[in-house]
Amino acid sequence: MAPVQAQVLPINPDSGIVPVKVRDGIDLQINGEHYRHTGDPQMPLLWYLRDVLQLTGTKYGDAHGESGADLVLLDGKAVSAITLPVAKLAGRQVTTVEGLAANDGTLHPLQQAFIDEDAIGCGYCTPGWLIAAVDLLRRKRQPSDDDIDQLPNLCRCGCQTRVRRAIKRVAADKAGQP
Repeated sequence: MAPVQAQVLPINPDSGIVPVKVRDGIDLQINGEHYRHTGDPQMPLLWYLRDVLQLTGTKYGDAHGESGADLVLLDGKAVSAITLPVAKLAGRQVTTVEGLAANDGTLHPLQQAFIDEDAIGCGYCTPGWLIAAVDLLRRKRQPSDDDIDQLPNLCRCGCQTRVRRAIKRVAADKAGQP
């Protein structure tokens, strides 16, 4: 068998081979990484995250985004990923539950508080609760019970009391910080 170098063809400008330009698409920033979506611009972000990027933390709760299971942070604000088409994401920052932990694997304080307070239950709604709580604590340093009760998340396991404790634990920890 001939060596590999002998099988490489010389470059011939008259060969008719034309490079293909980069496919048009929508440039996305998700969890600090750059992606280009070249498919249907009306694809809901939830399906892009789960089916294309294999980021399965964000869950499908319902077709209208009313359960809170599909929440992501868009430029720091909690939004429903099922109701958000990829076309509206150019130039925006998306953070999923997978993006909350530090690059070295250190958990976000809310993730750790959910573990410490056993606020996970079956786990299906947990990613949405975490995203909603990050947004809440960004807006209100010391949220009240009523503020927490206004979050859109549903939990069928009955973890709401433990979720409240986890959120308040992080708020208390932040209260001691400058």
